[in-house]
Amino acid sequence: MAETRRATGDPERTPGGEAPAHPLPEQAGEQGGPAAIGRRVKRLRKERALTQRQLAEPVYTAAYVSTLEAGKVRPSEAALRHIAERLGVAPEELATGKPTHLAATLRMELAEAHRVLAVEDADDARAAYRRVLDQAEEYGLTQERAAALVGLGECALESGELADALARFEAAERMLAGEPLPARARAVRGRSVAHYLAGELRYACYVLESAIDELNTSGLHDPGALLQLYTASIAPYMDMGAHARAAQAAELALALVPQVSDPALVAHMHRTVARTLIAEGRVDAAQTSLARAAELYQQLQIRTELAHCHWMRGYVCAQHGDLAQAERELRTAHSMLVSKRAALYVSQVEVELADVLRRRGKSTEAAELLHSLLAGLKPGRGALHAGGAHRLLGLIAEEAGDAEAAELHYATALSLLEQTGAAGDVADICRLLGDLLRSEGRTEAALNAYRTGLGHRAEPGTTTLGPAPARPPFAPWA
Repeated sequence: MAETRRATGDPERTPGGEAPAHPLPEQAGEQGGPAAIGRRVKRLRKERALTQRQLAEPVYTAAYVSTLEAGKVRPSEAALRHIAERLGVAPEELATGKPTHLAATLRMELAEAHRVLAVEDADDARAAYRRVLDQAEEYGLTQERAAALVGLGECALESGELADALARFEAAERMLAGEPLPARARAVRGRSVAHYLAGELRYACYVLESAIDELNTSGLHDPGALLQLYTASIAPYMDMGAHARAAQAAELALALVPQVSDPALVAHMHRTVARTLIAEGRVDAAQTSLARAAELYQQLQIRTELAHCHWMRGYVCAQHGDLAQAERELRTAHSMLVSKRAALYVSQVEVELADVLRRRGKSTEAAELLHSLLAGLKPGRGALHAGGAHRLLGLIAEEAGDAEAAELHYATALSLLEQTGAAGDVADICRLLGDLLRSEGRTEAALNAYRTGLGHRAEPGTTTLGPAPARPPFAPWA
């Protein structure tokens, strides 16, 4: 048999049938190194209750298998095929340590983790993503590692851990640095959302604008990636008072829908675009857009996003004076988000709900809700809705005749919102503070407040409506 092998041109074969013991330079810990292959052969052989001789025969010797298991040689392709066949595994698994079809299996597990995040609990999803991450790291699967990191970032966003979310998204982007931008779009969007929710509106827009510029200049027209980035730009634009930019981003996003097959992306676009429609006074169109989003989320069973639809419907009802329906919609959204333990989004809905309660004459309940919200916020997160909470507490205090408390709350809200660049909300707070100071005869202080508001050249608006959006492929804005 040995002679037959030599005749077929296997240069590693000795007259005894085994390859010569040429130690190779790979580190012992490498998955494809001789030591790692030897350990796998030994483990699999013992699991199958085979002796070294049984594994080796009829082609090789027990001594060869012993040398291989000790990590002193790397088996030839022929030896790998023979041993893998005897062990009942694929040669690739023996050579690399990667179980057959591992990447496909991990992608299925990623899809399941994404489903768990959508319909169940962020902690359960986090555990599933970590399992995938561990396996992907063990076997060096870059795409799956990056996807697991993005999933962990999205879990952290939902639970309000913005620093952790940002670190996960940044790590995923670094891992995919050599890939085309469409492969990084989800991580880029996540990073912009983390900055947005932390109150860094301008930087959130910069992240998105840079990505879209890169897509444009590289000629990579990926509808799904563009839709994610356009949709993500809407909220920070709206909160900065850049309504024209938000409207153009919405228009471009809508134009992409026929080219996008992912219903979750389409639903998110419809929900977010509704915000620009509301700002334009197109309430019926906004309601239609929200209804379409809610229908898709119902089909997909995505509870967090469905809660956002109820949240926005509550906002629309509140804007048009239907306070009873607004309260019902917002309480539904609140209940759904509490059940999902989506801490940061719960806080945002509580600000909207407190505003409706105040307008319905339930100021005590509203104030209790707002104080509880502020007590639960961690430093460095939620500046937008913390500012919104202080604004409402200022209104409640002013309505109760406590001008000193109202001024303190307005000043706190102004300090928080000026850091975020939420121009519309800063202008609104300045107006409220100026009116309060003027009513007390403090004319010069009132004028200073009004001047500060005018410097932010935007109309008043809400800062608490929905998670995060981003920017379109325009040329630089004036």
